[in-house]
Amino acid sequence: MKRILTVQDISCVGKCSLTVALPIISAMGVECSILPTAVLSTHTMFKNFTCRDLTSEIEPVLNHFKKENMEFDALYTGYLASKEQIDLMKKLFADFKTEKNFTFCDPAMADNGKLYAAFDMDFAKHMASLCAKADIIIPNITEASFMTGTEYKENYDEGYIKSLLLKLSDMGSKIVVITGVSFKEGETGAMAYNKEADEFFYYSHKKQIKSYHGTGDIFSSAFIGAMMRGKNYKEAIKIAADFTSECIRLTIEDKSNPWYGVNFEEALPKLIEALK
Repeated sequence: MKRILTVQDISCVGKCSLTVALPIISAMGVECSILPTAVLSTHTMFKNFTCRDLTSEIEPVLNHFKKENMEFDALYTGYLASKEQIDLMKKLFADFKTEKNFTFCDPAMADNGKLYAAFDMDFAKHMASLCAKADIIIPNITEASFMTGTEYKENYDEGYIKSLLLKLSDMGSKIVVITGVSFKEGETGAMAYNKEADEFFYYSHKKQIKSYHGTGDIFSSAFIGAMMRGKNYKEAIKIAADFTSECIRLTIEDKSNPWYGVNFEEALPKLIEALK
């Protein structure tokens, strides 16, 4: 069985970060080891949430892993709360990267043309330096534009997305996937660039009428799980995109009207079927 180490925060209630990565990756038949960067009572869409920063615990945990000679088939970083945590992830990549595994970074820090409240452009540059050391990265359009110093555009064409992909690839990553890409009204998807094959790939599906917190984490977790199960990056994009869309569809149809995350649990059977 393949083993992933994923490093990101965990909310006691809320469907994002480790709360979705652990069950999704496990359901896909891949061992999911975790390293929490913080513990929150709920995710940040709730009011008055509590948060305990765990930055001081990251290096001791990694040192213990090294003493136990632990190996991982993939290293997956998600939301990181500070430049100090980014620097620790660079150390993680340096210490645990081998010729047989790959490093994967979801630079969760911005969306819809804006950085998350706790971050500034200096943080975006710091995140770019981590992405440069990752084999595969999955930013959205906002994150891609900020990390490359490119003007963010709400209205764009294929040339703009390809330019972002090439700029990110030039930083160092072998495969770059930009999510939330749409070239036609009523559709959304992801576009990728594979440096070694020098090829672009685009996959789209019907755009759901609502959006929810945590769907980027769901896409990334399903993508890396599919890669661990032997799928190529094109197959992994399709599986992750379809799964994320199905999660949203099921949530929209839920009469209890959930608001803080999607019903990904109900969509897991289709995800497992897609791996066959």
